[in-house]
Amino acid sequence: MEVIQTEIPDVLLIKPRVFEDERGFFMETFNESKMNEAGIYHTFVQDNHSRSRQGTLRGLHYQIDNVQGKLVRVTMGKIYDVAVDIRKSSPTFGKWVGAFLSEENKHQLWVPPGFAHGFYVLSEMADFLYKVTDYYNPEAERCIMWDDKTLGIEWHIPKGEKPVLSSQDLEGMSFENAEVFK
Repeated sequence: MEVIQTEIPDVLLIKPRVFEDERGFFMETFNESKMNEAGIYHTFVQDNHSRSRQGTLRGLHYQIDNVQGKLVRVTMGKIYDVAVDIRKSSPTFGKWVGAFLSEENKHQLWVPPGFAHGFYVLSEMADFLYKVTDYYNPEAERCIMWDDKTLGIEWHIPKGEKPVLSSQDLEGMSFENAEVFK
């Protein structure tokens, strides 16, 4: 696998080796020793799978307790995935990085603990799979507004379209008022 540091050094883009022939393809989607070599020393405790239709935007989510790191990928469709550094002591606090993840490119993104995360679905449908480093805790879940002006995230939403949002995402906090990490 190839590991590429993004503009936020803790967020890593992972390009797995893909072996393709006339039958299809094979790739390793997780290998603990290779993750350790890349500097990811976390234990994953849960796998999640969501399916979303085109125009859906999920995020920006994080947990203030049971803080989760996420190894994310797409198995069907295409999304734009975003990680926002919400660690106040970090030199990249308040900065964000995004990557296109798709069934074609088979890329993964490592979103470390201390980041808010979200994605926007660009294809007709997308299956989003991710491993997390701690268990889901609904009482600890927080949400920052996807369109927070301070963050200025470029979501690649087609001009004139509005994203499909959950009621939770409609009620996200401003970045300025959000609970963040030290």
